[in-house]
Amino acid sequence: MKWIPGSFAKRTLIVGLMASGGILAASAYAMSAGGPEGKGGCEARQMQKHDGQKNQAAREEKRSKHMAMLKDKLKLTPEQETAWNEFVSASQPAGRRMNADRQAMRGEFENLNTPQRLDKMLAMSEARRVSMLERTHVIKAFYGQLTPEQQAVFDAEAMPKRHQARQSHRIQS
Repeated sequence: MKWIPGSFAKRTLIVGLMASGGILAASAYAMSAGGPEGKGGCEARQMQKHDGQKNQAAREEKRSKHMAMLKDKLKLTPEQETAWNEFVSASQPAGRRMNADRQAMRGEFENLNTPQRLDKMLAMSEARRVSMLERTHVIKAFYGQLTPEQQAVFDAEAMPKRHQARQSHRIQS
């Protein structure tokens, strides 16, 4: 084979370009498959949002079943019903409200400088703290109306299992 100066470099460059072209073509093909059900871009995000709403409904259904099961196990007296209803109301997740707040916050944060954003974040943190304090008071008031046997059931059953597992994992480590 006759050696031609620069031909090795040209061949290497051509092989490299062909390989990178193949990689780009493969990645473009993979991206066109996109998200859920082969949709890409905005359509995939809309599908994910729709799936999130399905998941929200499933979580709400699971929560209501858990609360009904807990109420059955507690065997509440008629005098405890009012406290139970306050407990259930205070235990409602704030998911949808928070999502709406989050969307509004993003738009608002774009117009704020860093110190203003930090002040806003601190105010939101304080609002969450106040909400948690209110929830804590309602739960303690309900717990105080339970008999010792009911308290034992509540302690064992009130917290969803995944949180119990996470708690025990933290304690062990």
